[in-house]
Amino acid sequence: MAMARKTDKPGEPRRLALKFISGKYQGGEFPLNDGQDVVVGRSSELDMVLVEEMVSRKHAVFRFENGILTVQDLGSTNGTFVNGERIDKAMLREGDRVLVGTSILRVIGFDASQPAPQKKGLMGETQKHIGPHPMNEPAESHEPPRMTGNLEEIPLPDLMQLFSTSKKTGVLVLRASDRVGRLHLEHGRIRFAEVDTNPELAPEKAVYRLLSFTRGLFSLDPPENRSFPKVLDLGATEVLMEGFRQQDEINALGDRVPEARAPLLVAKQPPGRLRDLSPEDLDTLELALRGRTLEGVLDLSPRSDVDTAREIIALINKGWLTTS
Repeated sequence: MAMARKTDKPGEPRRLALKFISGKYQGGEFPLNDGQDVVVGRSSELDMVLVEEMVSRKHAVFRFENGILTVQDLGSTNGTFVNGERIDKAMLREGDRVLVGTSILRVIGFDASQPAPQKKGLMGETQKHIGPHPMNEPAESHEPPRMTGNLEEIPLPDLMQLFSTSKKTGVLVLRASDRVGRLHLEHGRIRFAEVDTNPELAPEKAVYRLLSFTRGLFSLDPPENRSFPKVLDLGATEVLMEGFRQQDEINALGDRVPEARAPLLVAKQPPGRLRDLSPEDLDTLELALRGRTLEGVLDLSPRSDVDTAREIIALINKGWLTTS
């Protein structure tokens, strides 16, 4: 069992609060007092009211006692999840994430000597509870619930595991500074992936490219009524394991890998005869003529990014390709 961390001042336990880092209550905070039970659900009589269809009337209870915080599901229809795993009851510590409906709450700590965070309501107002007062509750919407947040708060690997365990269906949209990626989910399985709706990028490669999205915003949108040129059937765990393996191998190549958008040119004075090259080398040269940059070649290549990057490095070393 994990205890809440202590401050430097003896006898004063570290205080805890629940912070909404995703969902329509994003940014709200709910400080916890030792000896307090906080019941969460749709009912306006509860301590923390979350007005959405995926939350049961009495969904879960947070219990903070003697410095130990637990959460218990109260037989909710859609379940309560801690760090991506569905639970009946679990102990929580700082940094843990709890999914209730479309809201993700993170356990945060603050020193007892510091002012406690104020309880912020649904619309950001300071009030007694998160939302039992009708004037502060948003109107019921017939639109499907939508989950939003920041990738720096909830990294993509955590989101993928969370949505896999909770068997979510929808489109996970990732918005970085200049890129947009989409993961199409069906009951937690990855059915299609795309980056900037690039038709030349195979969906099985797009899945791993999306792991490079570490900053920006995400939203879980309703599923799209469209057909895909190729349907995937991938689980989050297998994608993450393979994606991290590929990233490790790319990192091991170091600065030998050209910049993604740097020009990639066929040498004007070839070091030998084309007929002496292997079929794989000839294919890579053709891709370089079409793609013009490392990124373009990786998008076009049917081989993995790691294997293609190795082939490009080899052709640069042999003098067949140049970056200037």
